[in-house]
Amino acid sequence: MKKTNIKKLAYDIMIDVAGGILIGIGIYNFAANASFPLAGISGIALIFYHLFGLPIGWVTMLLNVPIAIGCYKTLGKEFFIRSVRSVIITSLIIDYVVPLLPVYSGDRMLAAICTGIFSGLGYALIFMNNSSTGGMDFITVAIKVKRPHLTLGRIVFITDAIIVAIGGAIFKDVDGTIYGFIITYLLTLVIDKIMYGIDSGKMTLIVTEKGQEVADKIDKYSGRGSTLLKGRGSYSGIEKEVVMCACNNKQMYTIRKMVREVDPSAFTVIMESNEVVGEGFKEE
Repeated sequence: MKKTNIKKLAYDIMIDVAGGILIGIGIYNFAANASFPLAGISGIALIFYHLFGLPIGWVTMLLNVPIAIGCYKTLGKEFFIRSVRSVIITSLIIDYVVPLLPVYSGDRMLAAICTGIFSGLGYALIFMNNSSTGGMDFITVAIKVKRPHLTLGRIVFITDAIIVAIGGAIFKDVDGTIYGFIITYLLTLVIDKIMYGIDSGKMTLIVTEKGQEVADKIDKYSGRGSTLLKGRGSYSGIEKEVVMCACNNKQMYTIRKMVREVDPSAFTVIMESNEVVGEGFKEE
């Protein structure tokens, strides 16, 4: 039992370190030098860094204290403890590790793109490990608990966009504000793609009178099994079959083609699927 706990703790710390390095590179090595009005607690810490030269990591930790206390009940003890560990590790990395790496001083657009990608990868790693980097992350996850239908990326975008706009108004840097929004968009895009998009695909519902033939054709040419459901037209009252099939994006083109060959009058609905888990896809 103790060995399992030690392995789990070591894995959690490894994820926090990897995520912290990615976030730190995005914030310190790309964003700080380009003077972007970043979002979240990191953005506020950057303001203190530029105005007073205060270390980003330590300011981030101090600003996290009142937010953490306020969100403790909503998030629960275990998530709170994991997040505090992630905050400490990430903050120390920002102040003492990433400053050892070269700072990018080139084109601001490239700096914005790299900030969004590196930070997004780091946040996604930590989020997927059931933790957060505190600050706005606490608020983000608290909103997620209250509004589970919203993706984390979308919540991050809404909250971050508000803070970026405020930061841009304070510094009166229109270009910087635009770059800040670009960073926010890229960051949320990367978070959602990493957390939901790697195993994303398509799901199709095919309403047809030749359900078994369609299912057999799909299985033969794309190697995907299907589920046959019973349906009835609300207007005509005619009994029909509904073929439900989950597949990846590339296979959907072949499936559409097969359906048209078997039943040109079939009604096909294609939907985005954030994640597919099970046989033939990702295993839990």
